[in-house]
Amino acid sequence: MTAGARPTRCVRALRTGSGLSVRLDVRAALAGLLLLAVALAAAVALVGSGDYPMTPSEVLSTLTGGGTTGQEFIVQELRLPRVLVGLLVGAAFGIAGAVFQTVSRNPLGSPDMLGFAQGSSVGALVAIVYFHSGPYGVAAGSVVGGVATGLAIFLLAWKRGVHGYRFVLVGIGAAAMLYAIVLYLLTKATIHEATRATTWMTGSLNGRDWDQVWPLAAVCAVLIPLVLGHGRPLRMLEMGDDAASALGVRVERVRITVLLAAVVLVAAGTAAAGPISFVALTAPQLARRLTRSPGPNLLPAALMGAALLVAADFAAQRLFGADQLPVGVLTGILGGGYLVWLLFTERKAGRV
Repeated sequence: MTAGARPTRCVRALRTGSGLSVRLDVRAALAGLLLLAVALAAAVALVGSGDYPMTPSEVLSTLTGGGTTGQEFIVQELRLPRVLVGLLVGAAFGIAGAVFQTVSRNPLGSPDMLGFAQGSSVGALVAIVYFHSGPYGVAAGSVVGGVATGLAIFLLAWKRGVHGYRFVLVGIGAAAMLYAIVLYLLTKATIHEATRATTWMTGSLNGRDWDQVWPLAAVCAVLIPLVLGHGRPLRMLEMGDDAASALGVRVERVRITVLLAAVVLVAAGTAAAGPISFVALTAPQLARRLTRSPGPNLLPAALMGAALLVAADFAAQRLFGADQLPVGVLTGILGGGYLVWLLFTERKAGRV
């Protein structure tokens, strides 16, 4: 290798007996396995933490049916649903963020910046303030608000297709208007309703149970494989619409399909845990830096999102003594710092 040359990536072709071949990026695969291990380790640690601490071996024994009656109740009913919601929400936000950033061709193109989280907040606040809804009504309002916001942004950004630059501008404008609506709704709320709404908008995994797990698991089971199945067309889209079309990609069909799937994933995750900020922004970026692989890195982004959210929830419970923070507060602090660093590096590179 000559001086200054970049090392060649280790990519192998796996062939099946039927003649099919799959290209395997070894570094990306190892990074994915590492992220999966980190997410599972953080999940076990989170299940074992609390007023009744449990060792990892006790957690694993209880999960496989070997714990005491008290341990089974604590794990199965109190802690495991919270951890599963964290894993699913993190994965949903991570892969949705990768889709938005790929389609917009902008590292700042995430649901946090483009109005989708604010739209879900508006829907939830309408349910709280005007309909005095319970948890299920708030979740339904969040989903309706997020999906309606996505459809509105698509329609406003559509001009012979949805293009990244216009999509980002429309999303930023929508985010500003929706945030103003959020503030207006808070002024119409009673003190009790405003407190409840503010707590929800912070983003938290506290009190999550199996009623939040199953709907979110169903959405993720359908839409995450759908998005992963469009990984190759999305990689082609990064080369530009003309090049992708020349390679046989149905550009607008792929773009609309993955964007709609990403919007529903964000809406479902927000309904389950609130608008936890910056996970969708940071997970795809960190996954790409870890894998050093071109393309959207959809699966690593999902695994990174799951690992980040569960690890952040563990840290929010353990690092501040008796004052346990909602996980959205910690992700907001860390994500805000990351956003400042990202803007600095993009400006230094002349891209913003």
